[in-house]
Amino acid sequence: MKKLIITVDGPAASGKGTISKHIKKKFNFYHLDSGLLYRIVTKEIVTKKINFKNNKDLQIFLKKLKKISLKNQSGLRTLTMSKLTSKIAKFKKIRDFINFNQKKIVREKLKKFKGIVIDGRDIGSVVFKNAQIKFYIKTNPKIRAKRRYKELIDRGEKSIYDSVLKEIKLRDYKDKNRINSPLVIPKDAVIIDNSKTIKTTKKLVDSFILQKIS
Repeated sequence: MKKLIITVDGPAASGKGTISKHIKKKFNFYHLDSGLLYRIVTKEIVTKKINFKNNKDLQIFLKKLKKISLKNQSGLRTLTMSKLTSKIAKFKKIRDFINFNQKKIVREKLKKFKGIVIDGRDIGSVVFKNAQIKFYIKTNPKIRAKRRYKELIDRGEKSIYDSVLKEIKLRDYKDKNRINSPLVIPKDAVIIDNSKTIKTTKKLVDSFILQKIS
């Protein structure tokens, strides 16, 4: 099987990560979570108290950061971190820096793995336009809110379903209307509805990939 790049785009809590992890395990691919990179950079900005709205301060910070370390991932999945990441991710300098790092990681990992699966919001539309396989995951906002709510409760975070739903709808609006790399359905993407069971979604994804590589 020739080496592949598979992109998985979609709105917040649509199941992109779960599907990407499944592809990783099923086909022995490397999985890159682009959202994780944004959260790592956000945590660094918050920890070092960088004024990210100041162009000069942000440029100096990114120049010093150079490389994103995937080792320390604690405290990155909280609702507070999600809100902060959404604010910071809209800046072009941040997006350019992370896109550069994503491409570098993919080049390195393709030397060891037969394929890469990357999930995010602009992966197939901006970062890897020439990916051989592109998926766009859509899921009903209420179902996404229920899944995210359960995830937060399971992690021990205090959460209210209505607040989670409101946050998801707001995130959708911001993602689709931001100036830099808005959330869109990538050209040539296969649209998968993940509103039913994840088992059904996995079967659809597997079927399409197997058709492509056979």
